[in-house]
Amino acid sequence: MTTLNGFSQFGNGPHKVFVLNGWFGSSADWSALTPALDPDRFTYAFFDYRGYGLSRDIQGAFTFDEVASDVLALADHLDWRRFSLVGHSMGGMAMQCVLLAAPERIVKMAGISAVPACGSRMDEARLAMFSAAIDDVAKRAGIIHFSTGSRLAARWSAHLAQQSQRESRREAFAAYLPHWATGDFAAQVAGKPTPVKLFIGEHDPAITADLTTGTWLKWYPNAAMETLPNAGHYAMYEVPVALATALENWLSKP
Repeated sequence: MTTLNGFSQFGNGPHKVFVLNGWFGSSADWSALTPALDPDRFTYAFFDYRGYGLSRDIQGAFTFDEVASDVLALADHLDWRRFSLVGHSMGGMAMQCVLLAAPERIVKMAGISAVPACGSRMDEARLAMFSAAIDDVAKRAGIIHFSTGSRLAARWSAHLAQQSQRESRREAFAAYLPHWATGDFAAQVAGKPTPVKLFIGEHDPAITADLTTGTWLKWYPNAAMETLPNAGHYAMYEVPVALATALENWLSKP
């Protein structure tokens, strides 16, 4: 019997949407968006990877290929023949693996501060810094503070870091890191016609307009970019209503 990943569902609309979180996140990331989402036009599945959130106790290899297989298994279980994908940060790479596994089933993709298919291209020093965050919650908070433009309350960064530690198992958190930090499957997505929208935060020092233009917009011929004012890397927390509005405005376009 197949073990299905945990998820939370919102809405009962005809446009189906899987939402994939980042390295520090879980399905709990999206709760601030739901008051602004349209349940009559969309059905959202806020998905948890193995080792995270509602799937915390599910064992696995903790790879993006596994994520793709799990998303498609859940889509089959829900009888979602076609659906869109939303990915935040690491979830940007994960959703592209779903696209590669079943391109005919994907309606649209939306990336929120989304890591491109070439990964984050981390050198050894930067990878070591992120690896240190696996066991050090203060280092997690430091990365979150930096990625939101070093402009938000330190208490909030610490809260999100502590939440990430609670919502993910150590072995899963550690295993996903190299896949988005140094993985590269850009050659496989280049030229894919799937409509893509990239939402970037104006204060995000990592996923910038220049980076997005040189990667996502270069590889996907039907890609566009929008900058979210007053947001860094975590727009779903920083500007949830603005993000929900922009996201659904785009998903609603024919």
